Amino acid sequence: MSGSLAAFRNQRGDELRNLAEEHLQHDLTQSDRDVLKSAGSKVSTHSGIGSLVGIGLGFYFAFRLRKMRLAYFNAFRAMEKPVEVRFADGRTEAVPDITPHLSPSKWGDAATYFFFSLGGLFFGGEVGLLTGTASASGTITKDPESRRRIETAFKNYRVDVMKREIQSLEGKGTFGNIFG
Repeated sequence: MSGSLAAFRNQRGDELRNLAEEHLQHDLTQSDRDVLKSAGSKVSTHSGIGSLVGIGLGFYFAFRLRKMRLAYFNAFRAMEKPVEVRFADGRTEAVPDITPHLSPSKWGDAATYFFFSLGGLFFGGEVGLLTGTASASGTITKDPESRRRIETAFKNYRVDVMKREIQSLEGKGTFGNIFG
């Protein structure tokens, strides 16, 4: 059961994290590690600020939409509406008043605020991630020698990850063991 859900599978992540730490310690200098930490903090800072701005914009747009919806409802309620329909054969039918069904509700307002702020969180977070990644890339590529060492360490890390994946696949003998 513990391996069936992705949230409970951490052995692979721990193994890769240890491998990455090993490469960070052996392949990079202290200044390179500081540059990577600075770049990582830039990405998280930009993402956090973008998320907060996105939530704020979501609330703002939800407020504007609610205000506009209320103005439309008040205009609809104030205008003259027909109360009956006369057919060609002389028959008349009463038209029901649908005004109470069109009024803005607290549940509709809550849903508007929730979904607009959720959309703002997603949009702002993604924009923050993009700007943070661009800023972090500039930080890493500022020093060409440091950039070369970081790229080499990353390539070595990827090679080791692929070697371990090959070893784990070669260790599985049958078709059932791969998927079981």
